[in-house]
Order: sequence, then structure tokens, then C-alpha cells
Amino acid sequence: MIGKGFLIGISIGMVLSGCGTKSKTPQETPTSGTIHISVDESYKPVIDSQIKVFNSTWPDAHIVVDYRPEAQCLRDLTTDSTRMVLVTRGLTPEEENFYNDSFHLKPTFGVLAYDAIAVIVNPANKDSMFDMKDLVNILNGTDTRFQPVMDGSSATSTVRFAIDSILKGNPLGKNVMAARGSEDVVNYVANNPRAVGFVGALWVGDRDDPADTSFLKKITVAAVQCKNCVAGKYVKPWQANIAWGRYPLVRSLYYILKENWSGIGNNFVNFLQYERGQLIFSKAYMWPAGMHFEIRDAELSK
Repeated sequence: MIGKGFLIGISIGMVLSGCGTKSKTPQETPTSGTIHISVDESYKPVIDSQIKVFNSTWPDAHIVVDYRPEAQCLRDLTTDSTRMVLVTRGLTPEEENFYNDSFHLKPTFGVLAYDAIAVIVNPANKDSMFDMKDLVNILNGTDTRFQPVMDGSSATSTVRFAIDSILKGNPLGKNVMAARGSEDVVNYVANNPRAVGFVGALWVGDRDDPADTSFLKKITVAAVQCKNCVAGKYVKPWQANIAWGRYPLVRSLYYILKENWSGIGNNFVNFLQYERGQLIFSKAYMWPAGMHFEIRDAELSK
């Protein structure tokens, strides 16, 4: 069961095991050496792809990645060993000051791409369209017809989004179940007709990924009331709906980099921000933040 309170972010007063600036070692260059990063677990499918393509170009640049809940990623960043995280928010001014005081550097951060929280239901569930009010009632426990399930009992990005953006700061209901991760959310929904799951859209959106294709056979991706459409229209978390602002549960993927020299971290960020990395985000049905893609209306001729 998920508790009511979560510590999201970084405790400024925490004691660090080492507070010196992570300096370049003689063995590391932008294209060779090893870097440790922590990544929000809900982005595992696309970041696995990014690292694979990055390594095909720079095989001597080793990225050791840990997939964790978002709050744990941010805690990892306060250690010397983790130089970069990929999460769904940037740093607050207070957090920037903390790093400046503790590590004598100011981390860089920015948006790489946009994705969404998908609402998924069991195929036997006749309800597959929801208003935002419906989601509020499911998550706060008012609507007892459904069993909501999320991707963890700690402060994951999905949990934070639900509290901040759906419940507007109010706590989750005691009825919300915690799965061990995104894949377990999908499996739980697939096996429980009353379940309503909340999961990163990457886990159910990449139709070119054999694993995602098998997921889509087991669950139904629900439609949510459109933000910028005529009344009564419901949309799913597909790429065009994210790009046009139609889908209401959109979030951003940020990088936060603690590297004040040109190392593997900066090289990887550049890769993610420019053509190849942005195209990988696009292929994963996210909306790239660093490249301009045009969406045009089209008509099929008979």
C-alpha cells in the first residue's frame, strides 16, 4: 500500500560521503572511460536503445546505468559516483545552490523529450474512457469499482505526477496498490479485471518493440478526455496527441548533469539532444524537444 507522504527531491541538509567535485581521470575522455548514471525506471525501454546506439559509435565510452524510482535517482546525484540522472523534472534554485556549495559546480539540466502517463485497463473492463474527474475519484478512493495500481511504493515519477497533476497535491487513497515496477503494473492489470493501471506510455506505446506488442495484447490503453478538443472527445497517449497538447497527462524527460568538463556525460547529453538521439525518442513514440518535426493534416484520396 502506498503511504500518504513522500519525500520528493533532495534533502539539502543530508550528509555526503564525499563533497568534492568529480574531476576527470587521466583515463577518461568524451569517447572513452566509464560513467555511472541513474535513470527513472519508466524510461528503461528508450534509454536502453539510446545507450545501445551511443555505444555503437563510441564503444570505449561505457555508461553504467541503474534504473530506479525518480526520488532515488535524485538522491544518487548527491553522491560522487553518479554524475548524471534522467528524471521528469529539473532542479529547483535551492538544489542548484546545494550542488554549488557541496561540489563547487552548477549542474546543467534541460528537457530532452516529452511522454505521457498511460491509463490501462483489463480487456474485460467495459470502461476504457475516463474524464479527469474519473481519474481523481479512482486515485483518491472515492470510486470503489476499480483497483488502481502504480509502479512502486516509493516516490516514483508516476506517483509524483498523480499527486501533483491529477490530485492537485492531495494524497493518494489507501486503495492504491504498489507494483514492483512498470512491467508488473501491466501484468497486474492483465490479470485483474477491476484494475486500472498508471504507467509510462513507453511501456505500451512502441509498436515496433516485440515486448510492447505482447503487452498490448494483454491490456487496453484507455482514452482520456481531450484537453484542447471539442467536448466529448477522448484521446490516447499517442505521439501526435502529446505534440498537440491534446492528451492531458503529459510530462517531460529531463537530463541533470553534474560534469564541469567535456567528458562522457556531456558527450551523451549531446547525443540525446541532437539528431540520432532525438530520432530514437521519436521512434519510441515520445515527442522530441530538441528537433522541429512538422505535423500536417492529410486526406486520403479515394
